[in-house]
Amino acid sequence: MQKYSLCKTDRRLAILIDPDKHSSDELFDKITRVNEINPDYILVGGSLIVDTSISKSVEQIKQCTNIPVILFPGHFNQLTQVVDHIFLLSLISGRNPDLLIGQHVLSAPLLKKLNDKLIPTGYMIVESGRSTSVSYISNTEPIPRDKIDIAQCTAMAGEALGLKQIYLDAGSGALNPVSLKMIKGVADSVDIPLIVGGGIKEVSHIQNCWNNGANLVVIGNGLEEDTGESAHFANALHRLTN
Repeated sequence: MQKYSLCKTDRRLAILIDPDKHSSDELFDKITRVNEINPDYILVGGSLIVDTSISKSVEQIKQCTNIPVILFPGHFNQLTQVVDHIFLLSLISGRNPDLLIGQHVLSAPLLKKLNDKLIPTGYMIVESGRSTSVSYISNTEPIPRDKIDIAQCTAMAGEALGLKQIYLDAGSGALNPVSLKMIKGVADSVDIPLIVGGGIKEVSHIQNCWNNGANLVVIGNGLEEDTGESAHFANALHRLTN
């Protein structure tokens, strides 16, 4: 297994899969399309996993692809050892102690066993124009999308605490993605890699995120529906990343 590595000069792509949104057959079809695009990583997780076993979904995904699978946990009951890597999230944009440290304490024995898979990540929710699942479930206020200075200082604090990367997320189903001004402002403020996701539906916007300092761009809903528009998106994305 190739060890996860992300640096400030990288321009990488990940596709986020919420296993609760797919039956077994739908998940197979989704991975077929993901393989055609050939992103650097597949992220698996969601704010609310109700009907699906994360472990079983990851096992099915790994049977269909050689792309590294990273857990993007919405809750620490989603932890599993069958993934290649785990984004160990600390929600530094909010003031909910449960997601800053509380869940980490409760799951500490398991985290210790998974230590070689963990990538400590400063997770920052950014206001997107509508309420999203992640802001509701986390019981936190997102950073206002025009408050770049707050985002910069939050990211710098995360870096000072020893976190290895920053994740700016507008959330699944976001009306507006994280602004390019905020991406650039945060990227210029820290020396650790920057991940950006949520509301990214245009291939040109992926390029713009990279151009403004994002080192890993995460897309999800752009490939959720198997429509002609989605196929066009996938083809354009394939040309961009190959």
